[in-house]
Amino acid sequence: MTSAFTNGKRALAATAGLAAAALVLAGCSAGGSTTTSSSTITVGTTDKITVLDPAGSYDAGSFAVQTQVFPFLMNSPYGTSDVEPDIATKAEFTSPTEYTVTLKPDLKWANGKALTSSDVKFSFDRQVAINDASGPAVLLYNLDSVAAPDDTTVVFTLKAANDQVFPQILSSPAAAIVDEDTFSADAITPDEDIVKAQAFAGQYELTTYNFNSLLAYKAYAGYQGLLGPAKTENINVKYYTDASNLKLDIQEGQIDVAWRSLSATDIDDLRGNDKVKVVDGPGGEIRYLTFNFNTQPFGATTAEADPAKALAVRAAVADVVDRAELADQVYKGSYSTLFSYVPDGLTGANESLKGLYGDGKGGPDVDKAKAALDAAGITTPVVLNLQYNTDHYGPGSSDEYALIKNQLESSDLFSVNLQSTEYVQYSKDRVLDLYPIFQLGWFPDYSDADNYLNPFFGKDSFLKIHYENQEVIDLVTEQAVTGDAAARTAMIEEIQNKVAADLPTIPLLQGSQIAITGTGVTGTKDTLDASFKFRYGALSKG
Repeated sequence: MTSAFTNGKRALAATAGLAAAALVLAGCSAGGSTTTSSSTITVGTTDKITVLDPAGSYDAGSFAVQTQVFPFLMNSPYGTSDVEPDIATKAEFTSPTEYTVTLKPDLKWANGKALTSSDVKFSFDRQVAINDASGPAVLLYNLDSVAAPDDTTVVFTLKAANDQVFPQILSSPAAAIVDEDTFSADAITPDEDIVKAQAFAGQYELTTYNFNSLLAYKAYAGYQGLLGPAKTENINVKYYTDASNLKLDIQEGQIDVAWRSLSATDIDDLRGNDKVKVVDGPGGEIRYLTFNFNTQPFGATTAEADPAKALAVRAAVADVVDRAELADQVYKGSYSTLFSYVPDGLTGANESLKGLYGDGKGGPDVDKAKAALDAAGITTPVVLNLQYNTDHYGPGSSDEYALIKNQLESSDLFSVNLQSTEYVQYSKDRVLDLYPIFQLGWFPDYSDADNYLNPFFGKDSFLKIHYENQEVIDLVTEQAVTGDAAARTAMIEEIQNKVAADLPTIPLLQGSQIAITGTGVTGTKDTLDASFKFRYGALSKG
Protein backbone atom coordinates (compact mmCIF):
# COMPACT_ATOMS: atom_id res chain seq x y z
CA MET A 1 0.00 0.00 0.00
CA THR A 2 0.95 3.56 -0.56
CA SER A 3 0.11 6.30 1.91
CA ALA A 4 -3.23 6.76 0.16
CA PHE A 5 -6.06 4.24 0.33
CA THR A 6 -6.47 3.90 -3.41
CA ASN A 7 -10.00 3.33 -4.65
CA GLY A 8 -10.96 2.55 -1.07
CA LYS A 9 -14.39 4.15 -0.85
CA ARG A 10 -17.03 1.49 -1.13
CA ALA A 11 -20.23 2.39 -2.97
CA LEU A 12 -23.29 2.33 -0.77
CA ALA A 13 -25.89 2.76 -3.49
CA ALA A 14 -27.36 -0.65 -2.80
CA THR A 15 -28.38 0.38 0.70
CA ALA A 16 -28.80 4.14 0.53
CA GLY A 17 -32.55 4.12 1.11
CA LEU A 18 -35.04 2.26 3.25
CA ALA A 19 -36.20 0.35 0.19
CA ALA A 20 -32.98 -0.07 -1.79
CA ALA A 21 -33.20 -1.53 -5.25
CA ALA A 22 -32.43 -5.22 -5.55
CA LEU A 23 -28.90 -6.22 -6.40
CA VAL A 24 -29.33 -8.60 -9.31
CA LEU A 25 -26.55 -10.83 -10.50
CA ALA A 26 -25.92 -10.51 -14.22
CA GLY A 27 -24.09 -13.48 -15.64
CA CYS A 28 -22.03 -16.05 -13.78
CA SER A 29 -18.54 -14.59 -13.99
CA ALA A 30 -16.92 -11.33 -12.99
CA GLY A 31 -14.67 -10.89 -15.97
CA GLY A 32 -12.85 -14.20 -15.43
CA SER A 33 -12.19 -16.97 -17.88
CA THR A 34 -14.95 -19.51 -18.37
CA THR A 35 -12.34 -22.27 -18.70
CA THR A 36 -9.93 -23.69 -16.17
CA SER A 37 -6.29 -24.45 -16.92
CA SER A 38 -5.01 -27.83 -15.75
CA SER A 39 -1.70 -26.31 -14.63
CA THR A 40 -0.65 -25.88 -11.01
CA ILE A 41 0.32 -22.66 -9.23
CA THR A 42 2.25 -22.71 -5.96
CA VAL A 43 1.75 -19.84 -3.51
CA GLY A 44 4.10 -19.16 -0.61
CA THR A 45 3.19 -17.31 2.59
CA THR A 46 4.34 -16.73 6.16
CA ASP A 47 0.76 -16.11 7.31
CA LYS A 48 -0.52 -18.69 9.75
CA ILE A 49 -3.89 -20.40 10.01
CA THR A 50 -5.36 -20.41 13.50
CA VAL A 51 -8.45 -22.55 12.81
CA LEU A 52 -10.32 -23.34 9.61
CA ASP A 53 -13.76 -22.91 11.19
CA PRO A 54 -15.02 -19.37 10.35
CA ALA A 55 -16.55 -19.03 13.82
CA GLY A 56 -13.19 -19.45 15.56
CA SER A 57 -10.78 -17.25 13.64
CA TYR A 58 -10.55 -13.59 12.75
CA ASP A 59 -7.17 -13.23 11.10
CA ALA A 60 -5.80 -12.80 7.61
CA GLY A 61 -4.11 -16.20 7.49
CA SER A 62 -7.27 -18.14 8.24
CA PHE A 63 -9.50 -15.97 6.04
CA ALA A 64 -7.08 -16.46 3.16
CA VAL A 65 -8.17 -20.11 3.20
CA GLN A 66 -11.85 -19.53 4.01
CA THR A 67 -12.36 -17.10 1.14
CA GLN A 68 -11.26 -19.79 -1.34
CA VAL A 69 -13.35 -22.70 -0.06
CA PHE A 70 -16.53 -21.36 1.57
CA PRO A 71 -19.41 -19.68 -0.26
CA PHE A 72 -20.71 -16.21 0.59
CA LEU A 73 -24.02 -14.48 -0.02
CA MET A 74 -22.23 -11.34 -1.20
CA ASN A 75 -18.81 -10.87 -2.78
CA SER A 76 -16.76 -8.37 -4.76
CA PRO A 77 -15.97 -8.88 -8.44
CA TYR A 78 -12.27 -8.85 -9.27
CA GLY A 79 -10.88 -5.33 -9.40
CA THR A 80 -13.45 -3.63 -7.19
CA SER A 81 -14.60 -3.34 -3.60
CA ASP A 82 -18.30 -3.09 -4.48
CA VAL A 83 -20.39 -6.03 -3.27
CA GLU A 84 -22.83 -8.01 -5.40
CA PRO A 85 -24.78 -11.24 -4.86
CA ASP A 86 -22.44 -14.24 -4.90
CA ILE A 87 -24.31 -17.54 -4.54
CA ALA A 88 -27.53 -15.53 -4.66
CA THR A 89 -29.64 -14.14 -7.49
CA LYS A 90 -30.65 -11.02 -5.58
CA ALA A 91 -30.31 -9.29 -2.23
CA GLU A 92 -32.42 -6.33 -1.11
CA PHE A 93 -34.03 -4.49 1.77
CA THR A 94 -37.65 -5.64 1.83
CA SER A 95 -38.37 -3.42 4.83
CA PRO A 96 -36.22 -0.98 6.83
CA THR A 97 -35.14 -3.82 9.15
CA GLU A 98 -35.38 -6.81 6.82
CA TYR A 99 -32.73 -7.79 4.30
CA THR A 100 -33.84 -10.64 2.03
CA VAL A 101 -31.49 -12.81 0.00
CA THR A 102 -32.61 -15.26 -2.69
CA LEU A 103 -30.20 -18.14 -3.30
CA LYS A 104 -29.49 -19.67 -6.67
CA PRO A 105 -31.30 -22.97 -7.14
CA ASP A 106 -29.64 -26.39 -6.94
CA LEU A 107 -26.54 -25.32 -5.02
CA LYS A 108 -24.44 -28.18 -3.68
CA TRP A 109 -21.52 -28.75 -1.34
CA ALA A 110 -18.48 -30.58 -2.70
CA ASN A 111 -19.66 -33.65 -0.74
CA GLY A 112 -22.82 -33.74 -2.87
CA LYS A 113 -25.27 -32.49 -0.23
CA ALA A 114 -27.69 -29.71 -1.07
CA LEU A 115 -26.72 -26.19 0.01
CA THR A 116 -29.92 -24.42 1.07
CA SER A 117 -31.16 -21.52 3.14
CA SER A 118 -31.11 -23.85 6.14
CA ASP A 119 -27.28 -23.91 5.91
CA VAL A 120 -27.25 -20.12 5.72
CA LYS A 121 -29.42 -19.69 8.80
CA PHE A 122 -27.33 -22.28 10.64
CA SER A 123 -24.09 -20.46 9.72
CA PHE A 124 -25.19 -17.13 11.16
CA ASP A 125 -26.94 -18.60 14.18
CA ARG A 126 -23.81 -20.52 15.20
CA GLN A 127 -21.57 -17.47 14.76
CA VAL A 128 -23.73 -15.58 17.23
CA ALA A 129 -24.17 -18.55 19.60
CA ILE A 130 -20.49 -19.50 19.73
CA ASN A 131 -19.27 -15.87 19.89
CA ASP A 132 -15.69 -17.09 20.12
CA ALA A 133 -13.23 -14.60 21.62
CA SER A 134 -10.98 -15.09 18.59
CA GLY A 135 -13.84 -15.10 16.06
CA PRO A 136 -15.61 -12.47 13.92
CA ALA A 137 -19.08 -12.55 15.54
CA VAL A 138 -18.55 -8.91 16.58
CA LEU A 139 -19.34 -7.94 12.97
CA LEU A 140 -22.91 -9.19 13.42
CA TYR A 141 -23.70 -6.54 16.02
CA ASN A 142 -26.86 -5.41 14.20
CA LEU A 143 -28.24 -8.88 13.45
CA ASP A 144 -31.38 -9.75 15.42
CA SER A 145 -32.48 -13.02 13.78
CA VAL A 146 -32.32 -15.11 10.61
CA ALA A 147 -35.23 -16.95 9.00
CA ALA A 148 -35.33 -19.51 6.18
CA PRO A 149 -38.96 -19.59 4.96
CA ASP A 150 -38.08 -21.83 2.01
CA ASP A 151 -35.00 -23.52 0.55
CA THR A 152 -33.81 -20.49 -1.42
CA THR A 153 -34.95 -17.56 0.74
CA VAL A 154 -33.11 -16.06 3.70
CA VAL A 155 -34.50 -13.13 5.70
CA PHE A 156 -32.18 -11.21 8.02
CA THR A 157 -33.99 -9.13 10.64
CA LEU A 158 -31.83 -6.27 11.88
CA LYS A 159 -31.95 -4.48 15.22
CA ALA A 160 -31.56 -1.01 13.71
CA ALA A 161 -33.10 0.14 10.44
CA ASN A 162 -31.35 1.37 7.31
CA ASP A 163 -28.05 -0.41 7.93
CA GLN A 164 -25.52 1.14 5.53
CA VAL A 165 -22.94 -1.65 5.82
CA PHE A 166 -24.87 -4.92 6.25
CA PRO A 167 -24.46 -6.03 2.59
CA GLN A 168 -20.72 -5.61 3.04
CA ILE A 169 -20.76 -7.61 6.27
CA LEU A 170 -22.34 -10.45 4.26
CA SER A 171 -19.02 -10.63 2.36
CA SER A 172 -16.89 -10.60 5.52
CA PRO A 173 -15.28 -13.36 7.66
CA ALA A 174 -18.43 -13.48 9.81
CA ALA A 175 -20.52 -14.48 6.80
CA ALA A 176 -18.89 -17.61 5.39
CA ILE A 177 -21.59 -20.22 4.79
CA VAL A 178 -20.90 -23.67 6.28
CA ASP A 179 -22.45 -27.13 5.97
CA GLU A 180 -24.87 -27.72 8.83
CA ASP A 181 -24.34 -31.49 8.58
CA THR A 182 -20.60 -31.08 9.25
CA PHE A 183 -20.23 -28.16 11.64
CA SER A 184 -21.18 -28.09 15.31
CA ALA A 185 -23.95 -25.64 16.24
CA ASP A 186 -22.31 -24.61 19.50
CA ALA A 187 -18.58 -25.37 19.30
CA ILE A 188 -15.61 -24.89 16.98
CA THR A 189 -15.37 -27.78 14.52
CA PRO A 190 -11.89 -29.35 14.15
CA ASP A 191 -10.07 -28.65 10.89
CA GLU A 192 -9.68 -32.33 10.05
CA ASP A 193 -13.44 -32.93 10.34
CA ILE A 194 -14.16 -30.12 7.88
CA VAL A 195 -11.64 -31.37 5.33
CA LYS A 196 -12.70 -35.00 5.68
CA ALA A 197 -16.35 -34.06 5.09
CA GLN A 198 -15.50 -32.03 1.95
CA ALA A 199 -17.64 -29.25 3.40
CA PHE A 200 -16.67 -26.73 0.72
CA ALA A 201 -18.54 -24.81 -1.98
CA GLY A 202 -16.24 -21.93 -2.94
CA GLN A 203 -14.12 -21.68 -6.06
CA TYR A 204 -11.88 -24.37 -4.58
CA GLU A 205 -12.04 -27.37 -2.30
CA LEU A 206 -9.18 -28.59 -0.12
CA THR A 207 -7.69 -31.95 -1.06
CA THR A 208 -4.62 -31.88 1.23
CA TYR A 209 -4.45 -30.15 4.59
CA ASN A 210 -1.15 -30.20 6.47
CA PHE A 211 -1.71 -27.47 9.05
CA ASN A 212 0.54 -24.45 8.41
CA SER A 213 2.77 -26.60 6.23
CA LEU A 214 1.15 -27.41 2.88
CA LEU A 215 -2.40 -27.04 1.55
CA ALA A 216 -3.55 -28.36 -1.82
CA TYR A 217 -6.64 -26.94 -3.51
CA LYS A 218 -8.62 -28.28 -6.48
CA ALA A 219 -11.09 -26.16 -8.44
CA TYR A 220 -14.64 -27.01 -7.36
CA ALA A 221 -16.67 -27.86 -10.45
CA GLY A 222 -19.97 -27.13 -8.67
CA TYR A 223 -19.16 -23.50 -7.79
CA GLN A 224 -21.93 -21.19 -9.03
CA GLY A 225 -20.78 -17.93 -7.51
CA LEU A 226 -20.06 -14.44 -8.77
CA LEU A 227 -16.38 -15.03 -9.56
CA GLY A 228 -16.90 -17.74 -12.14
CA PRO A 229 -14.70 -20.80 -12.63
CA ALA A 230 -11.18 -20.67 -11.19
CA LYS A 231 -8.63 -20.02 -13.92
CA THR A 232 -6.23 -22.66 -12.58
CA GLU A 233 -7.25 -26.20 -11.61
CA ASN A 234 -4.72 -26.80 -8.82
CA ILE A 235 -3.30 -24.43 -6.24
CA ASN A 236 -0.68 -25.46 -3.69
CA VAL A 237 0.08 -23.19 -0.74
CA LYS A 238 3.37 -23.61 1.09
CA TYR A 239 3.76 -22.10 4.57
CA TYR A 240 7.10 -20.62 5.60
CA THR A 241 8.41 -19.91 9.09
CA ASP A 242 11.22 -17.73 7.73
CA ALA A 243 10.51 -14.95 5.24
CA SER A 244 14.07 -15.11 3.91
CA ASN A 245 13.35 -18.64 2.64
CA LEU A 246 10.16 -17.33 1.03
CA LYS A 247 12.20 -14.70 -0.78
CA LEU A 248 14.78 -17.27 -1.90
CA ASP A 249 12.13 -19.58 -3.34
CA ILE A 250 10.29 -16.89 -5.30
CA GLN A 251 13.46 -15.46 -6.82
CA GLU A 252 14.69 -18.95 -7.72
CA GLY A 253 11.37 -19.92 -9.30
CA GLN A 254 10.60 -22.63 -6.73
CA ILE A 255 7.18 -21.06 -6.14
CA ASP A 256 4.99 -18.93 -8.41
CA VAL A 257 3.60 -16.36 -5.96
CA ALA A 258 4.86 -14.92 -2.65
CA TRP A 259 1.98 -13.41 -0.71
CA ARG A 260 2.39 -12.03 2.83
CA SER A 261 4.89 -11.23 4.04
CA LEU A 262 8.38 -10.32 2.91
CA SER A 263 10.51 -7.67 4.57
CA ALA A 264 10.62 -4.20 3.07
CA THR A 265 14.30 -4.72 2.26
CA ASP A 266 13.56 -7.96 0.41
CA ILE A 267 10.72 -6.38 -1.57
CA ASP A 268 12.95 -3.46 -2.53
CA ASP A 269 15.65 -5.89 -3.66
CA LEU A 270 13.19 -7.95 -5.73
CA ARG A 271 11.95 -4.87 -7.58
CA GLY A 272 15.29 -4.94 -9.38
CA ASN A 273 15.07 -8.64 -10.27
CA ASP A 274 13.85 -9.24 -13.84
CA LYS A 275 12.90 -12.85 -13.00
CA VAL A 276 9.94 -11.72 -10.89
CA LYS A 277 7.17 -9.12 -10.86
CA VAL A 278 6.35 -6.99 -7.81
CA VAL A 279 2.62 -6.23 -7.87
CA ASP A 280 1.26 -3.44 -5.65
CA GLY A 281 -2.35 -3.14 -4.54
CA PRO A 282 -4.44 -0.53 -2.70
CA GLY A 283 -3.88 0.14 0.98
CA GLY A 284 -5.89 -0.52 4.11
CA GLU A 285 -3.70 -2.58 6.42
CA ILE A 286 -2.80 -0.82 9.67
CA ARG A 287 -0.37 -1.51 12.54
CA TYR A 288 -0.97 -0.33 16.09
CA LEU A 289 -0.09 -0.64 19.78
CA THR A 290 -2.83 -1.92 22.09
CA PHE A 291 -3.24 -1.38 25.84
CA ASN A 292 -5.07 -3.77 28.14
CA PHE A 293 -6.99 -1.47 30.50
CA ASN A 294 -6.81 -4.08 33.28
CA THR A 295 -3.15 -5.06 33.20
CA GLN A 296 -1.23 -2.09 31.74
CA PRO A 297 0.69 0.07 34.28
CA PHE A 298 -1.88 1.40 36.77
CA GLY A 299 -4.57 -0.72 35.07
CA ALA A 300 -7.81 -1.67 36.82
CA THR A 301 -6.59 -5.01 38.21
CA THR A 302 -3.06 -3.93 39.17
CA ALA A 303 -1.97 -3.19 42.74
CA GLU A 304 -1.63 0.53 41.92
CA ALA A 305 -4.84 0.89 39.91
CA ASP A 306 -5.43 4.51 38.90
CA PRO A 307 -7.29 5.46 35.69
CA ALA A 308 -5.70 8.90 35.48
CA LYS A 309 -2.19 7.51 35.80
CA ALA A 310 -2.96 4.74 33.31
CA LEU A 311 -4.08 7.35 30.78
CA ALA A 312 -0.94 9.42 31.45
CA VAL A 313 1.21 6.38 30.61
CA ARG A 314 -0.66 5.81 27.35
CA ALA A 315 -0.37 9.50 26.46
CA ALA A 316 3.34 9.56 27.23
CA VAL A 317 3.93 6.55 24.98
CA ALA A 318 2.01 8.33 22.22
CA ASP A 319 4.12 11.45 22.78
CA VAL A 320 7.41 9.55 22.42
CA VAL A 321 6.83 7.10 19.56
CA ASP A 322 8.26 8.28 16.24
CA ARG A 323 6.15 6.93 13.37
CA ALA A 324 8.23 8.49 10.62
CA GLU A 325 11.34 6.74 11.87
CA LEU A 326 9.48 3.41 11.89
CA ALA A 327 8.16 3.94 8.36
CA ASP A 328 11.52 5.03 6.93
CA GLN A 329 14.04 2.86 8.78
CA VAL A 330 12.08 -0.38 9.10
CA TYR A 331 9.67 -0.34 6.17
CA LYS A 332 11.56 1.74 3.59
CA GLY A 333 8.43 3.69 2.74
CA SER A 334 6.23 0.63 2.10
CA TYR A 335 4.28 1.78 5.18
CA SER A 336 3.35 5.38 5.91
CA THR A 337 2.59 7.17 9.16
CA LEU A 338 -0.93 6.85 10.56
CA PHE A 339 -2.49 9.36 12.96
CA SER A 340 -6.14 8.34 12.73
CA TYR A 341 -8.24 5.31 13.63
CA VAL A 342 -9.72 5.29 10.14
CA PRO A 343 -6.90 5.06 7.57
CA ASP A 344 -6.07 7.77 5.11
CA GLY A 345 -8.28 7.68 2.02
CA LEU A 346 -11.50 6.51 3.67
CA THR A 347 -14.32 8.95 4.31
CA GLY A 348 -14.07 10.27 7.88
CA ALA A 349 -10.32 9.85 8.44
CA ASN A 350 -9.21 12.91 10.40
CA GLU A 351 -5.70 12.44 11.91
CA SER A 352 -7.15 13.07 15.37
CA LEU A 353 -4.00 11.91 17.14
CA LYS A 354 -1.58 14.26 15.41
CA GLY A 355 -2.69 17.39 17.29
CA LEU A 356 -3.14 15.67 20.65
CA TYR A 357 0.19 13.90 21.06
CA GLY A 358 3.85 14.48 20.33
CA ASP A 359 4.85 17.84 18.91
CA GLY A 360 1.43 18.39 17.33
CA LYS A 361 2.89 18.00 13.84
CA GLY A 362 3.44 14.25 13.76
CA GLY A 363 6.81 14.13 15.48
CA PRO A 364 7.73 12.95 19.01
CA ASP A 365 8.01 15.24 22.04
CA VAL A 366 9.83 13.77 25.04
CA ASP A 367 9.38 16.91 27.17
CA LYS A 368 5.61 16.71 26.70
CA ALA A 369 5.66 13.04 27.72
CA LYS A 370 7.69 13.83 30.84
CA ALA A 371 5.29 16.62 31.77
CA ALA A 372 2.30 14.26 31.44
CA LEU A 373 3.90 11.67 33.74
CA ASP A 374 5.05 14.30 36.24
CA ALA A 375 1.59 15.87 36.37
CA ALA A 376 0.12 12.47 37.19
CA GLY A 377 2.66 11.91 39.98
CA ILE A 378 4.29 8.94 38.23
CA THR A 379 7.86 7.96 39.09
CA THR A 380 10.02 7.15 36.09
CA PRO A 381 11.14 5.01 34.44
CA VAL A 382 7.79 3.26 33.98
CA VAL A 383 8.14 -0.46 33.31
CA LEU A 384 6.32 -1.55 30.15
CA ASN A 385 5.77 -5.23 29.35
CA LEU A 386 5.41 -5.16 25.58
CA GLN A 387 4.52 -8.22 23.49
CA TYR A 388 4.85 -8.59 19.73
CA ASN A 389 4.62 -11.29 17.09
CA THR A 390 7.21 -12.39 14.53
CA ASP A 391 5.35 -14.76 12.21
CA HIS A 392 2.06 -13.03 11.41
CA TYR A 393 2.74 -9.35 10.81
CA GLY A 394 5.86 -9.93 8.76
CA PRO A 395 9.60 -10.11 9.42
CA GLY A 396 9.76 -6.35 9.94
CA SER A 397 8.02 -6.76 13.31
CA SER A 398 11.25 -7.61 15.12
CA ASP A 399 12.97 -4.48 13.82
CA GLU A 400 9.83 -2.40 14.36
CA TYR A 401 9.50 -3.31 18.01
CA ALA A 402 13.23 -3.15 18.69
CA LEU A 403 13.06 0.42 17.40
CA ILE A 404 9.95 1.21 19.47
CA LYS A 405 11.76 -0.12 22.55
CA ASN A 406 14.74 2.08 21.69
CA GLN A 407 12.55 5.15 21.18
CA LEU A 408 10.78 4.64 24.52
CA GLU A 409 13.91 3.88 26.52
CA SER A 410 15.93 6.69 24.94
CA SER A 411 13.46 9.10 26.51
CA ASP A 412 14.60 7.89 29.97
CA LEU A 413 10.91 7.68 30.86
CA PHE A 414 10.38 3.96 30.23
CA SER A 415 12.01 0.60 30.76
CA VAL A 416 10.69 -1.90 28.21
CA ASN A 417 10.53 -5.67 28.63
CA LEU A 418 10.13 -6.85 25.04
CA GLN A 419 8.90 -10.38 24.31
CA SER A 420 7.57 -12.25 21.27
CA THR A 421 5.23 -15.22 20.78
CA GLU A 422 4.27 -17.21 17.67
CA TYR A 423 0.89 -16.17 16.33
CA VAL A 424 -1.19 -19.31 16.90
CA GLN A 425 -0.45 -19.00 20.64
CA TYR A 426 -0.38 -15.20 20.53
CA SER A 427 -3.97 -15.03 19.24
CA LYS A 428 -5.12 -17.06 22.25
CA ASP A 429 -3.01 -15.34 24.91
CA ARG A 430 -3.85 -11.76 24.04
CA VAL A 431 -7.58 -12.22 24.80
CA LEU A 432 -6.75 -13.75 28.22
CA ASP A 433 -5.23 -10.59 29.73
CA LEU A 434 -1.73 -12.03 29.43
CA TYR A 435 -0.29 -9.05 27.54
CA PRO A 436 -0.45 -5.58 29.20
CA ILE A 437 0.67 -3.84 25.99
CA PHE A 438 0.86 -5.61 22.65
CA GLN A 439 1.16 -5.38 18.88
CA LEU A 440 -1.80 -5.85 16.58
CA GLY A 441 -2.41 -5.33 12.90
CA TRP A 442 -5.63 -5.06 10.95
CA PHE A 443 -6.41 -6.26 7.47
CA PRO A 444 -9.88 -4.93 6.65
CA ASP A 445 -12.97 -7.03 6.01
CA TYR A 446 -14.56 -4.37 3.79
CA SER A 447 -13.69 -0.87 2.58
CA ASP A 448 -15.66 1.33 4.92
CA ALA A 449 -14.77 3.32 8.04
CA ASP A 450 -17.19 1.15 10.03
CA ASN A 451 -14.76 -1.76 9.74
CA TYR A 452 -12.13 0.23 11.64
CA LEU A 453 -14.58 1.35 14.33
CA ASN A 454 -17.18 -1.23 15.28
CA PRO A 455 -14.89 -4.28 15.65
CA PHE A 456 -12.53 -2.17 17.76
CA PHE A 457 -14.72 0.16 19.80
CA GLY A 458 -18.28 -1.16 19.46
CA LYS A 459 -20.22 -3.11 22.07
CA ASP A 460 -18.39 -6.43 21.65
CA SER A 461 -14.90 -5.36 20.66
CA PHE A 462 -12.62 -8.11 19.37
CA LEU A 463 -9.72 -6.37 21.15
CA LYS A 464 -10.83 -7.75 24.57
CA ILE A 465 -8.91 -5.02 26.42
CA HIS A 466 -11.67 -3.87 28.81
CA TYR A 467 -12.07 -0.49 27.14
CA GLU A 468 -15.67 0.70 27.05
CA ASN A 469 -16.94 4.20 26.34
CA GLN A 470 -20.74 4.22 26.04
CA GLU A 471 -20.79 7.46 24.05
CA VAL A 472 -18.45 5.88 21.53
CA ILE A 473 -20.49 2.66 21.42
CA ASP A 474 -23.68 4.61 20.75
CA LEU A 475 -22.04 6.67 17.99
CA VAL A 476 -20.54 3.57 16.36
CA THR A 477 -24.01 2.02 16.23
CA GLU A 478 -25.64 5.21 14.96
CA GLN A 479 -23.19 5.94 12.14
CA ALA A 480 -23.80 2.52 10.60
CA VAL A 481 -27.50 3.27 10.11
CA THR A 482 -27.22 6.94 9.10
CA GLY A 483 -28.10 7.45 5.45
CA ASP A 484 -27.12 11.12 5.26
CA ALA A 485 -23.48 11.07 4.08
CA ALA A 486 -22.44 14.34 5.72
CA ALA A 487 -24.01 13.43 9.05
CA ARG A 488 -22.39 9.99 8.97
CA THR A 489 -18.97 11.49 8.20
CA ALA A 490 -19.32 13.88 11.15
CA MET A 491 -20.10 10.95 13.44
CA ILE A 492 -17.09 8.99 12.20
CA GLU A 493 -14.88 11.98 12.93
CA GLU A 494 -16.41 12.46 16.39
CA ILE A 495 -15.83 8.79 17.25
CA GLN A 496 -12.15 9.14 16.38
CA ASN A 497 -11.80 12.29 18.46
CA LYS A 498 -13.34 10.63 21.51
CA VAL A 499 -11.26 7.46 21.14
CA ALA A 500 -8.09 9.51 20.63
CA ALA A 501 -8.69 11.16 24.00
CA ASP A 502 -9.00 7.74 25.68
CA LEU A 503 -6.15 6.15 23.69
CA PRO A 504 -6.97 2.41 23.97
CA THR A 505 -4.78 1.87 20.90
CA ILE A 506 -2.09 3.93 19.21
CA PRO A 507 -2.29 3.69 15.41
CA LEU A 508 1.23 3.70 14.00
CA LEU A 509 1.43 2.74 10.34
CA GLN A 510 -0.64 2.16 7.21
CA GLY A 511 0.64 -0.20 4.55
CA SER A 512 -0.01 -1.59 1.09
CA GLN A 513 -0.77 -5.01 -0.38
CA ILE A 514 2.24 -6.44 -2.20
CA ALA A 515 2.60 -9.76 -4.02
CA ILE A 516 5.67 -11.12 -5.81
CA THR A 517 5.09 -13.43 -8.76
CA GLY A 518 6.97 -15.21 -11.49
CA THR A 519 6.94 -13.38 -14.82
CA GLY A 520 4.52 -15.91 -16.32
CA VAL A 521 1.83 -15.46 -13.68
CA THR A 522 -1.14 -13.28 -14.62
CA GLY A 523 -4.29 -12.16 -12.82
CA THR A 524 -2.56 -10.93 -9.67
CA LYS A 525 -3.58 -7.33 -10.24
CA ASP A 526 -7.20 -8.44 -10.74
CA THR A 527 -7.48 -9.83 -7.22
CA LEU A 528 -5.10 -7.43 -5.47
CA ASP A 529 -7.92 -4.93 -5.13
CA ALA A 530 -9.72 -2.89 -2.48
CA SER A 531 -11.86 -5.87 -1.45
CA PHE A 532 -8.71 -7.10 0.37
CA LYS A 533 -9.39 -10.71 -0.58
CA PHE A 534 -6.61 -12.53 -2.40
CA ARG A 535 -8.61 -14.96 -4.57
CA TYR A 536 -6.51 -17.75 -6.08
CA GLY A 537 -9.15 -18.26 -8.76
CA ALA A 538 -7.93 -15.13 -10.58
CA LEU A 539 -4.41 -16.48 -11.04
CA SER A 540 -3.14 -18.25 -14.13
CA LYS A 541 0.23 -19.20 -15.54
CA GLY A 542 1.36 -19.40 -19.13
